[in-house]
Order: sequence, then C-alpha cells, then structure tokens
Amino acid sequence: MALLIKGIVVGFSIAAPVGPIGILCIRRTLAEGRWTGLAVGLGAATADALYGCIAGLGLSYISKALLSMQSSIQVLGGLFLLYLGFKSFTAKPEETESELTATSIPKAFGSTLLLTLTNPATILAFTALFASIGLGEVSKSATSSLVFVLGVFCGSAGWWLLLTGGVSLFRKKVTLTHRLWINRISGTILTLFALTALLPTH
Repeated sequence: MALLIKGIVVGFSIAAPVGPIGILCIRRTLAEGRWTGLAVGLGAATADALYGCIAGLGLSYISKALLSMQSSIQVLGGLFLLYLGFKSFTAKPEETESELTATSIPKAFGSTLLLTLTNPATILAFTALFASIGLGEVSKSATSSLVFVLGVFCGSAGWWLLLTGGVSLFRKKVTLTHRLWINRISGTILTLFALTALLPTH
C-alpha cells in the first residue's frame, strides 16, 4: 500500500505541470466535453505507465532501442504536434459545438497516447525515479514494479480527472467568440512546443 501511494504521488506530480498535453486536454474539454478531455489525459497516463513498466521491469533492450531512435521519434512527435497546433488554430467554433461521435473519445485517447510515446526520455525519468526515491530494490521485483507503476497511472489519471472536471464547469459559459480565441491561443502554444521539439538541441 505504501508503494502504491508513493506511485500515486509521483504520477500526480508528473502530470500536473502544464505542457502540450495539458493544453490539448483543456481545449478539447471546452470544445467537446469532459469525457473527450479525460480521454486525452488518460492517453498520456497510459503512455507514462508503459514507459514506467519498461524502466521498472528492467527491459533494457527495449529502452536502449527506443533511446537510440530518440531523435527520429522526437521529430515525428514534433511534426504530429505541429499538425495538432495547426488543426487547433484553424478549428471553427461551430465545429466544436457538434455532438460527440462514437469515435471521438477513442481517437482522442489514441492520438495522445502516440504523442506521449514520442518522448522515450520518459524511460530515463522513471529509471531516475526508481533510484532517487529508494526504489532501487523495487525494480528487481516485477510485482513491486507493477504496483508502483499502477500507482503512477492512478495518480496521473487523478490529475486529469480534476483538470477536466474543473474546466468543464466553465464550458457552458464559453461563447463562440471565446472558443475561437481559445482555439487560436492553444494552436499557437502547441505550435511553439512543436518548434521547440523540432529545433536542434546543439
């Protein structure tokens, strides 16, 4: 139980800082409703849990392969984020008023899962976490690792649940003009994140 709680705290802390996924989550919650926004957040939480499993279970051959392709994967992620930024910027407010379709939630989940997976450095972050907070021995036990990663997922999911719940409270007060500016601002921010990912680091 202590290990699960520790994982929940870590997962909540990892998810809380506002980044491109947070911007996407807020925009889609306002545009399409709480469940679509939550699907965005759960996609990110699932990707973090997958990378946490790789780090926790000591699957070094997978982590090394992913890290060796990190630059290429990051470029793909940057291009995908650039596309999402353009799509957000050009979205018409009338489109965001449409009824929720049967595919919108799975698409929101899948696209965010793929976007978050384009950051293999997350494996290194989890490896560092296992070492820094006294989980070195945990990584030697598959069961303990999975309990910790489950906690991380629950903590991350808890954050997205709170965020989408809070944002959805203001949804009915957002006019079409507000939606237009939200689309433009979020699209601009996502584009800046994309350019940061695409620019060379050296």
